[in-house]
Parts: sequence; structure tokens; C-alpha cells
Amino acid sequence: MRLVEDVLTGPPRLGGVRLVAVDGPSGAGKSTVATHLVEAFRARGAATGLVSTDHYATWDDPVAWWPRLVAEVLEPLADRREARYRPLDWTTGEPRRGPTRTLHPVDVLVLEGVSSGRTSIRPHLSALCWVDGPDPRERLERAVLRDGEGTRRHVEVWQKFEQGWFGVDLTRQYVHPDGLILSSELTHGERGE
Repeated sequence: MRLVEDVLTGPPRLGGVRLVAVDGPSGAGKSTVATHLVEAFRARGAATGLVSTDHYATWDDPVAWWPRLVAEVLEPLADRREARYRPLDWTTGEPRRGPTRTLHPVDVLVLEGVSSGRTSIRPHLSALCWVDGPDPRERLERAVLRDGEGTRRHVEVWQKFEQGWFGVDLTRQYVHPDGLILSSELTHGERGE
């Protein structure tokens, strides 16, 4: 996989960590793509961690939690220290704090979820992947199938929020036209077209 090779041969941009963001709307398939990337990096011998924005985001706080993720995960890993955080447990359909997780220093961190490729982190990304998925209606049905019928109204509101978020953050504009990969050169805000 060319992305894996490019990331591993390129310089780390978050301290000593190569950070890969997998962004896109809900129900698009980001978790699947992220899992495949983690497996591919590990197959190449890279110590690789995975953190989801679902570990932080809630229905009422879709993106403002970011400073907590930076303090608990990104800064420690950038300094080659262990990261400790309490991810949200969504098994009941409503978020509640789960047990503490420890993430040991890694070569590569895959950060997956809505807003993972936001403007503030782009200069530190080794790669930005965008997963569009199917149309909004099908993505809604996928999310409801995954998370339960009781989440339907929440997901509908979330999808409206996402449209606004991506319209302001412009994440997708920084993604290569082929679909998933943003080359490292573009993470500094230059379109390179």
C-alpha cells in the first residue's frame, strides 16, 4: 500500500510520531479504513496505535473536546511518553466514561473519526485520508444499524452538524482528488495544484 510506504519513509510531524487522520462523515466507513491502515503499518513493523474521535465526541459536544485529546494523547505521544485517557463507552447508546486506556509510545498513530483532520492538526499530519462513503441517507441507515434505532434522531442532527463543520473546516479540500490521500506537502495549507 503506497500510503503506508509514503508515511513510513517520510519524516514524523508530531514530535517523533507519524500521525495519520482518517476523516469523513458518519457512517462512511472510516473505522474500517483505519483498521486496515493499522494492520498494514503493523505488518511493516511499525508500532501503531489507533484512537477514535468517538472516544471523545458526544451528541452535545461534537468537536469542542479537542484540547482534551491533545493534552491526553497527542502531546504525550509526541514527547515519546505514555498517553492515558478514558474513552467514552457508547455500548448503551449514550456516552459514559470507560476505564482508563494506556497507549505506549508509537511510530504511527491513526486518528479516526469526524474532525480528525481538522485545520489545527494538519501541519502535524503525515497523511490525511477522506472517506466519503455512500449518500447521507444510506450513511444514516448504516449508523442506525450499527448503533441502534434509538440513535436515529441523534444521528440526523449529527449529520446536519457535520455538513456545517466540513463547510467551515474545509477538510475535504485538502484531500488529493484520487480520494483518500493528502500528500504531506499539502498539510501546510498549500493546495499544490
